[in-house]
Amino acid sequence: MKNLFFVLLLSTLMACTSASKLSLYQQLDGQEGIERLVDSFINQIGTDDTILPYFTHANVAHFRAGFITHLCAITNGPCEYKGDNMVDIHTGMHISERDFNRVVDLLINAMDEQHISHSVQNQVLAKMAPLRSEIINI
Repeated sequence: MKNLFFVLLLSTLMACTSASKLSLYQQLDGQEGIERLVDSFINQIGTDDTILPYFTHANVAHFRAGFITHLCAITNGPCEYKGDNMVDIHTGMHISERDFNRVVDLLINAMDEQHISHSVQNQVLAKMAPLRSEIINI
């Protein structure tokens, strides 16, 4: 009986160790998970009166494809983002800090909708946080 307990405990610990070795991309369920997340995010934007006006002239399919590739790349997936840089994309949009924070809230809502754990959400946000200065008030 003690041996069975030990084997079960060891198996559980090994499962925890192997789960922590997954890349962020894998923790998001790879390409399919990122696509679901981006679709949820786009839906969040589409129902938000504050942020939707920023997308009035946007090509949603182009935004979707670019954001999927960008998320894939920054989460250590197999993608290489070759799109425009954040400064070029956001220059002239005059995005306020308040509106930037609202977009972050919408992304969090989308991650919640996709049942992404808070620890994984924090990792995604940490990967995206350095881009803040390239987006606000330019």
